[in-house]
This record gives sequence, C-alpha cells and structure tokens, in this order.
Amino acid sequence: MTSDRLANLSLAEQACLTSGGTAWTTKAVRDVVRALRLSDGPHGLRRPQDGSLLSASVPATCFPPAVTSGSTWDPALVRRVGAAVAREASALGVDVVLGPGINIKRSPLCGRNFEYFSEDPHVSGVMGAALVEGIQSLGIGACVKHFAVNNQETDRMRVSADVDERTLRELYLPAFEHIVREARPYTVMAAYNRVNGVYACENRWLLTQALREEWGFDGLVMSDWGAVNDRATALAAGLDLQMPPDGSDDQVTAAVKEGRLDRAAVTTAAARVLRLQERVDRAERFDDWDVDAHHELAREAARAGAVLLKNDDDLLPIDPMARLKVAVIGEFARTPRYQGHGSSRVTPTRLDDAWGALRQAAGPELELTFSPGFTVTGEPDSALVEEAVAHAGEADVVLVFLGLPEESETEGQDRTDISLPRCQVDLLRSVAAVCPRVAVVLANGGVVSVSNWRDDAQAILEAWLGGQAGGTALADLIFGAHSPSGKLTESIPLQLQDVPSYLHFPGQDGHTVHGEGRYVGYRYYDTLDLPVAYPFGHGLSYTTFSYTDLEVEETGENAWTVRVAVTNTGSRHGEEVVQLYVAFDEPHPTRPRHELRGFAKLALEPGGSARAEFRLSGRDLAWYSTKRGGWRIDPGAFTVEVGASSRDIRLRAEQRTPGDGIADELTGTSSLGEWLDHPVGGKLLRERLTEHPGAVKLDDVDPLVLSAVAQTPLAKFTGPILGLTREAVTALVAATQKETS
Repeated sequence: MTSDRLANLSLAEQACLTSGGTAWTTKAVRDVVRALRLSDGPHGLRRPQDGSLLSASVPATCFPPAVTSGSTWDPALVRRVGAAVAREASALGVDVVLGPGINIKRSPLCGRNFEYFSEDPHVSGVMGAALVEGIQSLGIGACVKHFAVNNQETDRMRVSADVDERTLRELYLPAFEHIVREARPYTVMAAYNRVNGVYACENRWLLTQALREEWGFDGLVMSDWGAVNDRATALAAGLDLQMPPDGSDDQVTAAVKEGRLDRAAVTTAAARVLRLQERVDRAERFDDWDVDAHHELAREAARAGAVLLKNDDDLLPIDPMARLKVAVIGEFARTPRYQGHGSSRVTPTRLDDAWGALRQAAGPELELTFSPGFTVTGEPDSALVEEAVAHAGEADVVLVFLGLPEESETEGQDRTDISLPRCQVDLLRSVAAVCPRVAVVLANGGVVSVSNWRDDAQAILEAWLGGQAGGTALADLIFGAHSPSGKLTESIPLQLQDVPSYLHFPGQDGHTVHGEGRYVGYRYYDTLDLPVAYPFGHGLSYTTFSYTDLEVEETGENAWTVRVAVTNTGSRHGEEVVQLYVAFDEPHPTRPRHELRGFAKLALEPGGSARAEFRLSGRDLAWYSTKRGGWRIDPGAFTVEVGASSRDIRLRAEQRTPGDGIADELTGTSSLGEWLDHPVGGKLLRERLTEHPGAVKLDDVDPLVLSAVAQTPLAKFTGPILGLTREAVTALVAATQKETS
C-alpha cells in the first residue's frame, strides 16, 4: 500500500513530506497523505489552542512527570497512564505523543531531569517501554526521546557530548535499545546536541547503524524542534522528518539533482511518513475521556511515586482521627509545585492542593492550622516566618512543605546548585527549634541536598512533582490511608561536589566531556564505597519486609532464573520493590561493582508472602568490548544480589559463567600473555617453541620474569630469546585464525 501511494508522488512531493507542515503537524499532499498532528506529552498532552508553539494548551490530565512515575517502579501502573494519555490524545485529535523522555540523569543539575526516569538505564528502559506500550495500545504513536546523550540544557542546541563507545553502549544507549526491541515505538526523536562532534540529526552511526541495523527499529525518526542544521546530510544519515518546517524543501530537491543526495534517501524517508500514517490510522478513536477517572489515576501514580526517605520514631502517618494540633507550614501546601516548566507543561483539568486535601480528610478532633512561611518565589519574609513559628510552637506535629521554585527547573537551562532556597532551610530550623516533631514534604523535579538540614526533621517525604492530583495523594500518605511505596531511581549525594560528573558538567568551548565514563550515580558511589545521603533504590514504608529463600537455578547456557521470597513483617498493607543486582568482585575495578538487572513490585498484606522471580541472561553479565566490536562475557565468578536498595542487599548467591566461548583474534601485536592465555594460540605457540632447541622453555622461566614480559607484543620476541622469526609470527597468526574461524 505504501509503495503504491509513494509511486504517485513526485520528487518535490516526497521531499515536502520529510518536513512539517505547521509547528505541530506534518504536511498533507493532495489526497495521498493527510497531515498528522503531534503533541508534547510525556506526562499529559500539551496541545496548543491555536496551533502555535507558545500559545496556551487545551486542558488535559496532568499526570506526574517521569521523575515521579519512575519512582513508582511499577511498569503496570505507568502502562495504564500511557493508555489514559492515548485516550485523551485520540479525543483531542492527536496522532503522535512526544514522549517518553528516557535520557540518563548524568547530573542532578540538568534542568530537565523532571522529564527523565532514572540514572540507571534498566529502570529507564523498562519504565519507558511501559509508557510506550500504554500509549500505543490504542494505536496512538509514541515518540522516544531525546536520541541520544542529551543530558544537559546548557548550550543544548550545539554542545558535543564527547563519550567513549563503551560508555555509550553500556549506559546511554541501553534504555533506547530496550524500548526499540521490546515496545516497538512508532517514532524516535533525534536530539539537538552533537555526539562526539556530529549532530544527532546528522549522525548515521546513531540513526541508521545502531538504531535500525542493529536494533531493528522500523519506525520514523523525527528531529527535535529546530534541531536540523543540514537537510540533505540529515536525510542521508537516516532522519525522516524535520520539525517544524523552515521552508527548505527545495534544498532537498536541489541536493538530489546536484548529486549530493541519493534520491533513494528521500523516497525512503517519505515512505516512513506514509507508513506512520497507516499505523496511526488504525488507532481507536474517542470523542472524550472520563475526566474524574483519569484524575484518580493521576492520584494513584503520585501516591505510588512518593519516597519516604526518613521516618524516625514512626512520626508518619498521622492518625486523622486523633486529638492533635497539626501545623501545616509552607506555601507549596497551598500553591502546589506539580510539574516542571517548558514544552511538557500541561494545562490540568483540575488541581488539588495538599492544604485543602488535608482539611477534607482530617477527623473532627484534628486541629489544622496553616501559615505560608515563605513566598512561592523564595523571597524571605520575616512576618511569614514569625507566624509559622508561632503556629509550630502550639502544635503537636508540624508538616513543613518545602521545595524548589518553578523557575529553577525548566527546559532550556540547568541548575547551578542542588540546595533548597536558604529562606526555606532557615524556616525549617526556626520551626524545629519550637517543635521537635517535624515532617518535611518536598516538591522538586531534581534532586535536592538534604544533608545540611535533615537532622532538623524526624521524617522526610520526597513527593517530587505530583501532577494535578498530588495534593490528595499526599493527604492519603500523611494520614496513612496508603503506605509510601516509592523508591529512589537516583542517588541523593551529600553535596554537589560528590557527583561524579562534577568536574565535567556542563563543559565548555562547545564540548561536555563525559570523563566519568560509565560511573554515573550508584555505579560510582557503590564502586568506591563513598557515602551518600540516600542510596539508589532507597525508600521506606509504614510496614517492614523480610527476604528469604534465595534460589538461583541455571536454566541454560548463560541463563538463570532467580527467585526470592518476601514477607510483610509489619502490621500494615505495603508494597515492596525487590531489586536484583549482578555484582563483580575485582581487585581493580574494570566495571561498576554491581548493576541493576531486574526489579519487581510486590503488594503484600500483613503477614503475607510472595515470591519475586527474575530471569538473567548472558547480556546481563556482558560488557562492551570496543576491541571486539561487540558484547563479551568473560568466564568466572559473579554474584547475584537481591535487596531493598543498592546499599541494602539482603541476600547473595555466588555463581559462575563459562563465558561466551569466543576467543579474541590474535595478531603479532598481541602480548605474550594474551597468546599464552588463548585456547588455540597458546597451544600453537608452545608447540612452535618446542621445535627450537635453543629457545627458553616457558615452563622453566621464573614466574616473576614471565610476568614482567607478559605485556610485551609477541612480535618483539623475534630473535634468539624465543627462537621466533617474523615469518614464524606471521605463520602463528595465520594458523590461529584458521583454527578459530
């Protein structure tokens, strides 16, 4: 069908299909292809009322951003959110939703971190795939972004992310790869930045070799808005659609006529636009959605994503039926921070605030008072502080709502620090001085430092950005109608200087060098055993859980099934995120000490038990070898770890892998040690040496001497020592290659 329609289009018509028609639509061409509508929407739709880039958007459900939904560790819940977004997209005439964003949280300073899931590619990949599956379950297209290594907003349109291939393969690309292979997204968005000097939109290695040829992507690649610098180069690299239009279609036809661009590249891109239309034309179409039901789903997601960092003496939950005086302090309780700023900003269908929700849920004998304590913009106000301290001094418990001002978290700029505003910290200390029973509720899209004030709070609830129903979700948690079940998907450092990218972020002279390599987040902190405020995967509950009966069953070559029993040992219903890590104990690290390879969220009643089950494959043990140009599994020991966070490992089991059985290719420049360790080359070398009676016998050499020369290339041993000639080395290489081919 696509080929028939394509045959009816001229070169000029095909070229125009590879560029947008308006800021938010593709081009229509005669009666052959209709215009498709695209909309921002990782956590809800931002469909502008008049079609322009900057106009206000029509109301839609504002679900919690990825920072919160990722902290749920609940793919099934995120899948339901995706389906709800798709239902609203259908009702609003949207064909493709521009999301999810799955870039790695390299630094907590990234101004757009609220749109991303995690510092870990496994979490990002699994949660991102769930959102894609949910959106596409109704036939609406999803767009995975921003491909790739788009981890900062500073100089985002030009900066080159300079990163070695092993780090790319092991950290920055796996989430994209997982989503492409498992969720089959209709579209992928190429990023603004350059990758190792080449713009992502013009990077054939990214858009064609990795994405299509290696991972099997069969959809459309579009640009981020305004990211294309050269239409012809981008089309040749594998970009199919430039957004928005810039009137450069004639440049494409001219490039073809001048021989600078293969016409097949234009035809292929146009065909992918046509195929996208065919896919979305099969979508289910709806006229409206259940506004209340979607609001309740947003409430559930906000509740599940909140992370209880600290809860000394079980300060939380507060019994809503108790005879208590509770002081609610902080403007964010009344004026909620519920989403970040920029292209993902949604106009909500309604908006709940925590102060109103707490009053509605409180029993008749619970006395609540409110004082703002500070302004939304963070300006200090002594009168507001005095009022807050007065209320706190009369209270049994104080709830202090703190967080980051909206302008500090926005697309287009990075943060400069991770501290709360000074006036908020001063307010907390003043309140804690008159009432020791203080719980802090945080509202922020990026990590904030807690180390300089956490001793002033008995409890800390990291609520992130809760979307439009975050206020009622907080009341559910504070009053104990539900137990917190969120876990951190990023480490909280003690201070900004501890962050592994601190010396490299955001770079200068148009380059950001990823000098920390693969050691981002817990991969760095745990490998070096450095202290953090709260580790990756951490999150408390109102109940407790025990882990027992770890079983690791080998089910095939480099394949295992891991099972563990988890029991709710407390008195409340709760949900536990069971985390599976694979660990390697090396005297000198060549890879992170351990890495997340699976997780499962279990809902358990008091006394109830369930088993979490995971599958491990060879890829879970592999590392990317640039020498080999692929993934490799080394033979040896590894450890299966199961726990409640990266620093709270409950059970361990040592296993062994035979490796992948692939021997590296040997050359004359391969070292003596590499030759001796090679299963074929070592045998041939020893046989060759026995043929030369005057040569030194390796078995008679002092091990220390042999160790000292083990790194010397074999070609350096031509002469009397080993009795080798250049011809003999060449023959050994040829014989080894013949036996291993």
